[in-house]
Amino acid sequence: MKLTYFQSPVPNFGDELNAYMWRQLLPSGFLDDDEGELFVGIGSILWDYHPKAPRKIVVGSGYGGYSPPPDVHDGSWEIVFVRGPRTAQVLSVPEKSAITDSAILLRALPIPAPAKDIAISFMPHYESLDRGLWREVCRLAGVHLIDPTASVETILSEITRTGILITEAMHGAIVADALRTPWVAVRPIHKQHRFKWYDWAESLGLTLRPEKLFPSSAREVWSLATGGQGKGYASRLLGGSLARPANFTLIHIAAASLHRLARTTPQLSADGAILRVTEQAQSALDSFVRRRQLTAR
Repeated sequence: MKLTYFQSPVPNFGDELNAYMWRQLLPSGFLDDDEGELFVGIGSILWDYHPKAPRKIVVGSGYGGYSPPPDVHDGSWEIVFVRGPRTAQVLSVPEKSAITDSAILLRALPIPAPAKDIAISFMPHYESLDRGLWREVCRLAGVHLIDPTASVETILSEITRTGILITEAMHGAIVADALRTPWVAVRPIHKQHRFKWYDWAESLGLTLRPEKLFPSSAREVWSLATGGQGKGYASRLLGGSLARPANFTLIHIAAASLHRLARTTPQLSADGAILRVTEQAQSALDSFVRRRQLTAR
């Protein structure tokens, strides 16, 4: 059974959690390179272009709207659980299968809880880190930047050390919530990344309060205005020297915007809710593993 997750040319924290977590959570040898079965884990990867032939095992994945929904009733899918009620509704699977994002199972791993020596951190979406100027913004605002392309171990350490996490990266919020670090959601600049936030939040009974954060560069302004990903000729042009005067101004406005968010009341799911979904996710995973081990005998 092959571990399957989105792998971009640039590492991304939410996706890289798969390689970090599953080999610690699953029995030795459970995962291999056999593409006849796919273990579909963390991420908004319930799209319609998975190969048809292999059996696909869904463990806490979500639908993100990046493609038409897959037909999970064609006989090649097994739903252990999905990320949230919106995913369940789109896929027409029972609501009880909507537990939460499987990154919640980080709570089953030994993660030290260091002293909170970072007051405020900001974690942009990994695409925003590329098209924006958030390193400069954070320096100006006096806010610690968590690089979403850094190693999983580094990011986990920085989240646990942080008093309040401001995050455009959804898995920044998911992991912060799981590890009980209060967080402030930033509405993603790229509109297509927004649906999945509500899917996850509703699995925990949270009323999401996404905050607007001013774009930090001309490329981000272009992405926000066009709904695109900040790519193409116009975006490259806006990333050049001609945009420097505009970028200087945008950096300062974005820093003031980030400073404002640092004073916003953060969110955190209820202790009872986090315990409930942790137990449900762990139970669903354990039941699946036991079934597989019994059929393998």
